[in-house]
Amino acid sequence: MQQEALSFLSSTLPPHHHHHHFLPFSRLRLHNFPSLSFKPTTSSSSIFFPPNPPDSSSSSITGTLESDLHEKLLYLDTLGIDFLTLLNRHPPLLSSPLSSLKSVVDYMTTPPINFSLPDLRRLVSMCPELLTSPLTSHTIPVITFLLREVGVDSTFDLRQALRRRPRLLACSVDLQLRPTLYFLRRIGIVNPQKHTYLLSCSVEGKLLPRIEFFERRLGFSRRSAAAMFKRFPQLFNYSIGENYEPKLSYLVGEMGRDVREVLEFPQYFSFSLENRIKPRHVACAERGVRLPLAVMLKTKEDGFRDALEVHFVFNDSGELKRMK
Repeated sequence: MQQEALSFLSSTLPPHHHHHHFLPFSRLRLHNFPSLSFKPTTSSSSIFFPPNPPDSSSSSITGTLESDLHEKLLYLDTLGIDFLTLLNRHPPLLSSPLSSLKSVVDYMTTPPINFSLPDLRRLVSMCPELLTSPLTSHTIPVITFLLREVGVDSTFDLRQALRRRPRLLACSVDLQLRPTLYFLRRIGIVNPQKHTYLLSCSVEGKLLPRIEFFERRLGFSRRSAAAMFKRFPQLFNYSIGENYEPKLSYLVGEMGRDVREVLEFPQYFSFSLENRIKPRHVACAERGVRLPLAVMLKTKEDGFRDALEVHFVFNDSGELKRMK
């Protein structure tokens, strides 16, 4: 399957063998389209001098610009993409040649990548840089990197990865994706193809500060802190101020637990403090029951109610014992 996914990488750019049918010009809301016509500026001194003859070259350039923009508007409209909205969010679209846009769309919507038009619209809405990034020097290298170096198994998995994290398509392989891949492997994440959403994250700006938080604030060793993220890579996605800190404060202050429990169960941070952690802890406290964090939070409601009938206590050796 890997060989099938990679077979296209040695081929040239896909030919423009299919054509989109443009909608009638009357259907477009062109009264919202910004006019690029230029009118002479009148001033008090203009009455003393005859008007300058029209510059034919300037008029020609202006007409060409307007024609190009209208063609882009028409083309993107056939794809269901609002050109004006996208232009407001991503101004470089204004100067991007129509031929380049068509090349990117053809590449992304034909085999082997073969995104559907609804998928393409979603990708473009979340990552408008896709349309203006050079195909051969940027987009194709990103696709190649994900398949060959990250180990994404197939074009199906590739589509899944890009649907989940379209911003991957805006990242530089050399400056962003590859350094992050090396960092993830260095801390022990051996299956980065399952966590491609992390590749667009900055090592210095996001990943490393989260590991260092557990070192500085909780006194964990670098090895222990990194092991938490190896066990549960999604932990990188959570905010220090809005997730780690309030949940740790409740764990220690209200629940009276040791912070080292999160070393074994870092998934603790994935549960809602208000909707899961607090209600489950209160239910345990009312029964005088102490459950391991994993049992208290992961168990479904029926199983949790059954678990409340079983008491967990620590013996003199610090071992957890189950008592009925």
